[in-house]
Amino acid sequence: MIIAILGSIAAIGAICWLLFTLATYALPALGGVAAGMWAYQTGAGLPGSVLVGLVGAALVFGIGQYLILFARPVWLKLATALAFVAPAAIAGFHATHGIVKHLMPSETWQTIFSVIGAVAVGITAFVRVTSMASTGPGGQTAASV
Repeated sequence: MIIAILGSIAAIGAICWLLFTLATYALPALGGVAAGMWAYQTGAGLPGSVLVGLVGAALVFGIGQYLILFARPVWLKLATALAFVAPAAIAGFHATHGIVKHLMPSETWQTIFSVIGAVAVGITAFVRVTSMASTGPGGQTAASV
């Protein structure tokens, strides 16, 4: 019985870690899916649309990181970071809501905990996006590269 409880706690912890890690990439995933769907609808076929989607996701991620690292105006850096944070927060809201709707019957408390989850995932995504742009290969900072 205790092993089942500990296993459940470990599984929930792993899923939460995965959510916090992958939510950072919600915007590139959205861009990749949109590009892939466009390519498929224009007749690229399945392999071509997958390739276009992967390239689209990489471009969205790369352009975002480039803007955060090299853009001069602070408002442009902040707008780029918020473009990554908004889809992550939405994903955090829905993931948290999916969990808490099974745990509590009150819709008010479900919404409250879902908003708390969205804020936590959004803050984590903001920190990850800004820290990925400030470090280069090998963990070196951009100033030392």
